Amino acid sequence: MRGVYAMSREEFEQAVDDALAELPADFADLLTNTAVIVEDDPPPDEPDLLGFYDGVALTEQWGGLESGQLPNVIVIFRNPTLRICDSREDVLEEVYVTVVHEVAHHFGIDDDRLHELGWD
Repeated sequence: MRGVYAMSREEFEQAVDDALAELPADFADLLTNTAVIVEDDPPPDEPDLLGFYDGVALTEQWGGLESGQLPNVIVIFRNPTLRICDSREDVLEEVYVTVVHEVAHHFGIDDDRLHELGWD
């Protein structure tokens, strides 16, 4: 069974920022209307959720902000991530995988395709 790794919120937020910085520049440039935030806990009905994308995938966008589209949001959940990690390296890897997973949703890639690609 895995343990809980202790990491401050500031360190965790930095891990998320670092994961975003590792994305290819072409992908990062397409996240201009997307906020990436850290929350401690997911909704009570999904206590093991590591991340969440709320928005309109680029493949479905039709006019941008000028047409009333709200900004997209990627949320990375700190506590469930720390619960499944034993070390700082585990946290950094899990954060990176979760960030890539949620960014992929922004690009219109669903969970089934991510599973096929090994990003689940």
